[in-house]
Amino acid sequence: MINMSIVVVMSYILGSIPTALLLSKWRHGFDIRTRGSGNAGGTNVFRVLGWKSGIFVIAVDFAKGFIATVFIARLFWDPTLPFYNRTPFDDFTIIQMICGGAAIIGHIWTAFAGFRGGKGIATGAGMLLGVAPVEFGISAAVFFIVFIAYKYVSLGSVSAAVAFPATLFVRYNIFGDQVHSYKTLIFFSLGVAILLIYSHRNNIKRLIEGTEKRISEAARKKSLGTE
Repeated sequence: MINMSIVVVMSYILGSIPTALLLSKWRHGFDIRTRGSGNAGGTNVFRVLGWKSGIFVIAVDFAKGFIATVFIARLFWDPTLPFYNRTPFDDFTIIQMICGGAAIIGHIWTAFAGFRGGKGIATGAGMLLGVAPVEFGISAAVFFIVFIAYKYVSLGSVSAAVAFPATLFVRYNIFGDQVHSYKTLIFFSLGVAILLIYSHRNNIKRLIEGTEKRISEAARKKSLGTE
């Protein structure tokens, strides 16, 4: 049980590193949550501080999920779980899922910034790459297609979150692909998708109301000095 506790806490702490907040305070002297959308994530950094800072924050947040899933889980992995494994996954994959989930929770509810973090998309993407790279690739393609078509990062993010379990379902039930441990992975991916959709609930409300900002609009305002 000690090993499990260690990797979960380490993953949560890693996920909790508030990349956007640290960047905005150290380099610009203000809390990113007081500007733009008020979110401590890469998209808001992109809007407020520019594309270079935005890409940096997204890359670091992505790495947090991937490192927790692929490296931290392996670092303290014990051949036996502290509970009976009722799933078809091997024990290490179960630990990967738990560590990745802890990193996402840490990013959304960071202990280092009053439990007000980002929305978890980049960190979740890093975790999904570590667990299911094929489905991650398809979800990433969905994100870019939706984003390029509509210029809403939030819409692309929600679409990608839904695409992950949908891809699993289609591959296994329609195309007949043999997806390793499908019956467990589909529920895990649905849980991640629900969490990410929940973290975007305000964006979804603004999309329905027609008040959500497109990334192109934010970039134009920034270039004109009006945001």
